[in-house]
Amino acid sequence: MTRAQLIIAKSAVWIACLWPIGRLAFGIVDPPVLGADPTATIELTTGYTTLMLLTIGLGITPVRRLSPRLAWLIKFRRLLGLFAFFYATVHMLTWVALYAGFNINAMLEDIAKRKFITVGVAAWLLLLPLALTSTNWAIRKLGGRRWNRLHKLVYIAAICGVIHYWWQVKPGVLLPLPFTIAVAILLFVRPVQTLFGRKAQGAISERQRVG
Repeated sequence: MTRAQLIIAKSAVWIACLWPIGRLAFGIVDPPVLGADPTATIELTTGYTTLMLLTIGLGITPVRRLSPRLAWLIKFRRLLGLFAFFYATVHMLTWVALYAGFNINAMLEDIAKRKFITVGVAAWLLLLPLALTSTNWAIRKLGGRRWNRLHKLVYIAAICGVIHYWWQVKPGVLLPLPFTIAVAILLFVRPVQTLFGRKAQGAISERQRVG
């Protein structure tokens, strides 16, 4: 991918990532955009966008491994991850500010009584250290191996996000199903690719040794 193509692709990703929050912001000047229940619209939009970005971000590494020509995809993983954390934060602040009214006791009661809130807060807490260590400085400080181990928490966060979604919707509503399938496939594919990659590398090393 040329530099010009990369700039265009990154610009498109930025626009796509900012579109949901842009629509919500536009609702301030055009209230009908937010519907009859603006708080619910904000909550659902930010939660859905968080899961969407997390899932796409998780898919980058498996897709990139399919061909060396797709190596450029890695340049978008950090951007998608940070946007996912941004929407997760707005999603949580919607609960903190608009539902709980910044009342700590109300928040603690919600966490204790409503399991979907408990697992949602857990997902956000798992994403927090990943966002804080997303810089090149953090990678150098932690070292590549420790940084990679830490950032595997994104899989647990995605699982928590899916559970949060299932526990929040009414029985019979299948909106979380596509995310469930996608995350399950990604969890299965990654170790399989790693296993086959090691076998391929071992076969190459063996041929070089024999040759």
